[in-house]
Amino acid sequence: MTLSNSAERLKALDSRHHLHPFTDFKALAEAGGPRVITRGEGAWIEDADGRRILDAMAGLWCVNVGYGREELARAAYDQLRELSFYHGFFKTTTAPAVELAAKLATLTPPGLSRAFFANSGSEANDTIVRMVRHYWNLKGKPRKKAFVSREYGYHGTTMASISLGGMDAMHGQGDLPMPGFHHVMPPYGFEYGAGMDAEGFGRLAARAVEEKILALGPENVAAFIGEPVQGAGGVIIPPDSYWPEIQRICREHDILLIADEVICGFGRLGHWFGCQRYGIEPDFMTLAKGITSGYLPLSAVMVGDRVAETLIEEGGEFYHGFTYSGHPVPCAVGLANIALIEREGLVERVREDIGPYLRSKLEEALAGHPIVGEIRTEGLIGAIEIVKDRRTRERFPGKGKVGLMARDHCFANDLIMRGVRDTLVFAPPLTLTHAEADRMAVLAKRALDLTARDLGVA
Repeated sequence: MTLSNSAERLKALDSRHHLHPFTDFKALAEAGGPRVITRGEGAWIEDADGRRILDAMAGLWCVNVGYGREELARAAYDQLRELSFYHGFFKTTTAPAVELAAKLATLTPPGLSRAFFANSGSEANDTIVRMVRHYWNLKGKPRKKAFVSREYGYHGTTMASISLGGMDAMHGQGDLPMPGFHHVMPPYGFEYGAGMDAEGFGRLAARAVEEKILALGPENVAAFIGEPVQGAGGVIIPPDSYWPEIQRICREHDILLIADEVICGFGRLGHWFGCQRYGIEPDFMTLAKGITSGYLPLSAVMVGDRVAETLIEEGGEFYHGFTYSGHPVPCAVGLANIALIEREGLVERVREDIGPYLRSKLEEALAGHPIVGEIRTEGLIGAIEIVKDRRTRERFPGKGKVGLMARDHCFANDLIMRGVRDTLVFAPPLTLTHAEADRMAVLAKRALDLTARDLGVA
């Protein structure tokens, strides 16, 4: 059987039996089915037709150390042979879970000394909702139930984590958000801060959080949650004035602060965690994706000492957990992944070398492009804003239409970038080489040139 025939067979089976996440099932089938990905190496993946594709999204923001790392495959194999599974229930544990929890406590900001393991960022954020409400009940403040987050925030897809997030399209399915979840303006300078200096806009966006807290009553607000850099919402990079003001607001009003580091963590911003880049001292951190570089499912909730001590000393049994919480195989891979990042100096490389290099190549390739309104990056995550008028930032008609057009041109030219509304976003593996960055810039320009052609823009 040829590769092509194999691909066609898999596509037919996929259309009959496989429901994809975040997919219009009917439209996918009518388009001929999905692209079947068969292997990966470094920053490249390959499909069943043998085409090599530069993955500028690192899977789903997660393959930080690149594809095909023998060290991680070996860590999984060795652990599977020694102990394929055991759980953390009934007063038991396993060595990888203990070692990984201890390692995370050394990497994360001071005061986050306890880890609770789950399988995805969605589950981790769902866990945090449980912990936060339990904590305030224990502290004798049962009215503190409300959560505040941002529009375009993404925190997962469970009922609670969707409610934490600020994605209207997701809320439209399932009668969401649930009561008690509130959303405010994000620190999206390109969209909302025209004519303002960045630092002033950052403080303005932070005040939107405080205004919501005051409107609800601080005695009713349990926590604020935010990604240091909003990823799936369009790579919204806050001004440096934003997070210090958020920290002040939370402390002044006795609000717990949750940093969702699912995308930003493990080197993506040129620091181990986004908290370190922006000086955030959170009560909780959500970790996933880069914790294993996506090689196996794993997430963790890092719990601050004041919350953890209350839960331990006053909370009794915590009626929450998953069969695979602290599964020894993903935990072993997580430890090997962190060791690899440390050994190869990938965090420093993102900050001092490949991050600035990629930005410079994109700016060089897209300088003066007629439909590019802004290029912004932080470490190895970034966005390209697509506009009709560069001066006024006017968008093309049909919100999101042009972003999908540009994304499709990327895909057709064997580059994976993602369209979010009318923005192309990217987050390549931290191992991206200079030559690959050069290629990425060339392919991004080609996709945007073709998009401009389709729009009739010279």
